[in-house]
Amino acid sequence: MMSNNLICDLETGICGVPGEEELEVVDFNQPAKTIDLYYVTDPICSHCWALEPTLRRLKEEYGQYFNFHTVMGGLLEKWGGGPVDPGNGIFGPADVAGHWREVGEYSRMPIDGSVMVHDPVQSSFPPSRVYKVIQQQHGAEKADEFLRQAREALFAFNQNISADAKLIELVNEIGLDGEKIVKEAEGELGQQLLMEDFVLKSKLGVRGFPTIVMVNEDNKGVKVVGSRPLDFYVSALKQVSDKEELKANKLPALSELLAKEKLLFAKEIEVMYDLEKADLDGFIAEQLPAGTFEENELLGEKYFVSK
Repeated sequence: MMSNNLICDLETGICGVPGEEELEVVDFNQPAKTIDLYYVTDPICSHCWALEPTLRRLKEEYGQYFNFHTVMGGLLEKWGGGPVDPGNGIFGPADVAGHWREVGEYSRMPIDGSVMVHDPVQSSFPPSRVYKVIQQQHGAEKADEFLRQAREALFAFNQNISADAKLIELVNEIGLDGEKIVKEAEGELGQQLLMEDFVLKSKLGVRGFPTIVMVNEDNKGVKVVGSRPLDFYVSALKQVSDKEELKANKLPALSELLAKEKLLFAKEIEVMYDLEKADLDGFIAEQLPAGTFEENELLGEKYFVSK
């Protein structure tokens, strides 16, 4: 039964929900964002995929303190005749599959990897250029939505995100004109925007991915290399902040988060809400109404899709 918010209390003078405080101090001042956070990454970076749960939590809790900038790093221009990453035993596309599976098993952000055997990504530059065109024309939030979709397609669902047809499909899925954007990304605009990111990456002194660089208004910064736990990034943020204390935002309800993200892996939910793996099923039953989601499994890891 719905409450009638049009009925006003004659004594308190309140029209609306009963029980509101008569006198309450409310601070509407938002902290000035004096920190720039640069996330240097690449669409085919497996450790960047592993970082997604932590990065989302950081942005949800402490995003009020920094301006977030995603920078494309250029992990793979093309496969050549020589070794690409001999230190990690990467000489050709097929060598990537085993490495990716290890990253997926360790991080519990599942990676199949067999796409690199039967239909390998030939370059990370095409999806990077598409990202940059979307970022310029439709904003960072839409570009990051594309990046997430591309990584899901590649790592979890074994799809070649360097192929034009797949890129067009992914862009269409986020409500934009795939053919138009992919064509622009292949032209001078896409290459120019990508080169600007490469210049920025060099200025930031970044050589590996993922790397997060936080810079304050005094141009002093902290660099965190690799996929690290949340406290590494919070500690770095405190070092460059002029605040005595950083106040974490309230986390969104799982129902809100899943409705926004559309798909979440078990690890992402566990990291967001400080859950042990054994507590996940009970939390899901408590937080998500029946019929609002589908539960699936990939490589032994559960994932949840909003209906």
